[in-house]
Amino acid sequence: MTSTLLSRRDLEFLLYELFDVESLNNHERYSDHNKETFNAVLDTAEKLAVDHFEPHAAKLDEEEPTFDGEKVHMIPEVKEALTQYYETGMLAATHEYDLGGMQLPMTVAMSASSYLSAANVSTMGYPFLSGANANVIKAFGTEEQKNLFLEPLLTGRYMGTMALTEPQAGSSLSDIKTSAVPGNEGTYLITGNKIFISAGDHELSENIVHLVLAKIKGAPPGVKGISLFIVPKYMVNDDGSLGERNDVSLAGLIHKMGYRGTTSTMLNFGENGGAKGYLVGEPHKGLSYMFMMMNEARIGVGLGAAILGYTGYLHALKYARERPQGRHPQGKDANSPQVSIIEHTDVKRMLLAQKASVEGGLALCLYGARLLDDEITAESEEERKAASLLLEILTPVIKSWPSQHCLEASSLAIQVHGGYGYTREYPVERLYRDNRLNPIHEGTHGIQSLDLLGRKVMMNDGAALKAILGEVMKTVGEANQIEATKEFAESLKMAVITLQETTLNLARVAIGGNVNLFLANSALYLEAFGHLVVAWIWLKQGIIAAQKIANATKEDQNFYQGKLAACTYFFRWELPKIEHQCKVLSSLDPTCLEMQDAHF
Repeated sequence: MTSTLLSRRDLEFLLYELFDVESLNNHERYSDHNKETFNAVLDTAEKLAVDHFEPHAAKLDEEEPTFDGEKVHMIPEVKEALTQYYETGMLAATHEYDLGGMQLPMTVAMSASSYLSAANVSTMGYPFLSGANANVIKAFGTEEQKNLFLEPLLTGRYMGTMALTEPQAGSSLSDIKTSAVPGNEGTYLITGNKIFISAGDHELSENIVHLVLAKIKGAPPGVKGISLFIVPKYMVNDDGSLGERNDVSLAGLIHKMGYRGTTSTMLNFGENGGAKGYLVGEPHKGLSYMFMMMNEARIGVGLGAAILGYTGYLHALKYARERPQGRHPQGKDANSPQVSIIEHTDVKRMLLAQKASVEGGLALCLYGARLLDDEITAESEEERKAASLLLEILTPVIKSWPSQHCLEASSLAIQVHGGYGYTREYPVERLYRDNRLNPIHEGTHGIQSLDLLGRKVMMNDGAALKAILGEVMKTVGEANQIEATKEFAESLKMAVITLQETTLNLARVAIGGNVNLFLANSALYLEAFGHLVVAWIWLKQGIIAAQKIANATKEDQNFYQGKLAACTYFFRWELPKIEHQCKVLSSLDPTCLEMQDAHF
């Protein structure tokens, strides 16, 4: 039976044909692996998803966690699923053997985790945050901190969070008020309130390790005065045993429209004198350390959005094939049999739009994962820096593009189901609600656009922009040599020229000092930039499909034809939007900037 979680054929196409992950096995770190071990990991993840994550997804959505004033309660299936997950070693998969890891490439590990997010994104939220938390401690913590927290986090005995925002600050972290003052034995006393902290309290683990942003008394104002602290729910003794309850309390649960099974919390630190915390790294450099977790989370959010859109698409595809309704426009005989709705052109349009978005979004996210692998494995320092530069400019795109366009795919999945799509009898309405949170997770579309245009595009005289457009033009050159992709190569070349001219026009405004006008329409710039990048990703897929289709099996011919059809759809229906977007950007349209509060 065809999976409605993910297409295994597509995953293997991305891993082995597009990103050539087998070449990573030439590096000593991954030398124990091969295609068979990678496939075994995917098999394990899919079985885990089907057997333990998917069965309680709807129940967890309907019976979300509750707080009785002392403890959080949730359905037992969550802990049972996570126990199975941790026993497979999946959370530590990319880590070294001596940490209990498998030394898997990030590209493979993220592909495997995709099955679990597709099956039940709420339950998967807990280990997702724990893994990112552990990576920060591993990178910036002291040896003592690593000894106390790493192993428990990677095995699931402890779980982790990122505690950044506060009620009055929102996304403006320079305005946080949580404070830290030196305490005893090298600890700090943390006092303040945090809000919207995912997985901030529960009974799923022995301990919860909060990574908390706070300002040490006397710190410089703004983001330059932010420090990072490890603040555990229960103190940990030198021998690893749990000590007293720390001064961290749950003020209440927040109930959201989606991700209902992942607790969203309001946390109070220091109601009784101060929560004990351990400084991570140097004082006042906490935000730079936390950016590691934030950027990892941004890639994870983008992947989650792509995956939720993907599974919704597969559910819609299955429904469209099985649902008889109506006849073709030329079919006037009411006595003739109805056709499956997949035969109707507008349903094909909706399915093609979904396919183009979700397969393009997944490929984009896994390209980001491949760049993470290249940062480790590339032969030269120059190549490693090149991978890092590409990842830096693409991170806001990886986070935001799937969050926008794979959400639209989730919406179309409901529409394909017709009236049934709006009911709880089918999962697509839940998948949409879950996916609707991703445009705000880890920074809104607008925040990501400010990062892209205001920082990433302009840094080092546009070095990152030149790097990514250079990669795009290499692919354009390849596509020009293939009859089936020449049309798309020319379209993408013109889009590159248009974006370059637009960027130069905007840069002149920035150089002139009018920063507000320069960034006024940055969200539109992110839309155009993201569409160009995804078109490039599709062109890379189209090249492979065009090269292999003639000598493929009948089944693979259908697969490659589907890739070419989705590529064609994206280039003819989506890429042309860049022209209008760049026209508005180059005109320096001030409509939004000049709108006054009183005029609304």
